[in-house]
Amino acid sequence: MTKTPFEKLMETHPDLEIWWDSSPLIYASWAEGFLKKTDSVKRDGLRDQLKRLFDPEQPGKTLFRGVTTNPPLSLAVIKARESYVSQIVKDLMDQHPSLDQESLFWMTYKEIVRRGAEMYLDLFHRSGFRYGYLSGQVDPRNLTDQEKMISQALELASLSPNVMIKVPGTREGYEVIRFLTSRGISTNNTLTFVLSQLMACAQAVQEGLEIARKNGVDLTRWRSVITHMTARYGDLGDLRKEASALGIDLSEADVRWAELAIFKKAYRLLKERNSPSKMLICSMRISPEMNGKKYCWHLEKLAGGDIVFTCPPSFIEGVFEYLEGTEFQPQIDEEVPPSVLEKLLRLPYFERAYDEKGFSPGEFISHPAMIATAKEFSKATEEMVHFVAKHLPAQ
Repeated sequence: MTKTPFEKLMETHPDLEIWWDSSPLIYASWAEGFLKKTDSVKRDGLRDQLKRLFDPEQPGKTLFRGVTTNPPLSLAVIKARESYVSQIVKDLMDQHPSLDQESLFWMTYKEIVRRGAEMYLDLFHRSGFRYGYLSGQVDPRNLTDQEKMISQALELASLSPNVMIKVPGTREGYEVIRFLTSRGISTNNTLTFVLSQLMACAQAVQEGLEIARKNGVDLTRWRSVITHMTARYGDLGDLRKEASALGIDLSEADVRWAELAIFKKAYRLLKERNSPSKMLICSMRISPEMNGKKYCWHLEKLAGGDIVFTCPPSFIEGVFEYLEGTEFQPQIDEEVPPSVLEKLLRLPYFERAYDEKGFSPGEFISHPAMIATAKEFSKATEEMVHFVAKHLPAQ
């Protein structure tokens, strides 16, 4: 049996987790599409490897330990399985004939979350509630509406005991995380790019836990993960633009180090402070390319960590293509090269991101990567609303 790169990565730490960054509802169709693009000689071996990653018939026995979703990924379910989702919409309309398009969208989204979570319930129970969580995200159009986010979060949490609520890294979002934690509801902090956000989340979780314990809340089914949207910080913000304006030569490797520096510092601080939250990395890239060889530092430089790697379909394909045969060594404690860190700290965009107090809670929403990502997620949400609206009778 040839081990996948992900299986080798997991061997570097007993608590390292690999999650699927998409709905479980599309795994089978994605896997078949991936197999069709693969050389026929390798196809049987790849089929076995993909089944070891996730087997819808036996999710409790496969490698993926959890699931993250977001609006673009939920939209991908619609595009990949349009007739399937259309039937969900039609069934909901039959049950609730007077729904408007926003209500119909939200009910459709909840049903996609519920069905995906159901596929992981076996793992959830087998692991004693340690694994098998699926993240359902509150509407990204409500980043500053605390009351609306709490209402949606409670609805999502009621769908299945293994639904983890994805909450944005805004000032209001951290109030929501504090509240949900105090109720024993699992959370995943998303739309997070800078160290001050990650630490604000850890503090909100700690305060929520104190309230929960004081009130005797059952925490046996509770988890907290803090997401760092790694390449979105480096690629969507002002890092390269600022370097160019200051005449600083920033290589692809330097950009990756900037992202890793923030993640590694957050990881170290959480460990030092005995935080119950677990770092999760998303938005990974097959990068950098050096001397004609492609690396994936987001995996390689974090190997050996007690963290979660959540992997979307396209990234998994890239790992199979470029990292076959890679032997991972624990590098989570490797420091950023001093010369690279010195260069990066000359950039205000990085200096503030690397500083625990670099941004106040009110400033989180104004970060360039936050603005770009929130816009993308809101657009995907609007497309989902448009899809369900097509099924409504003409007025």
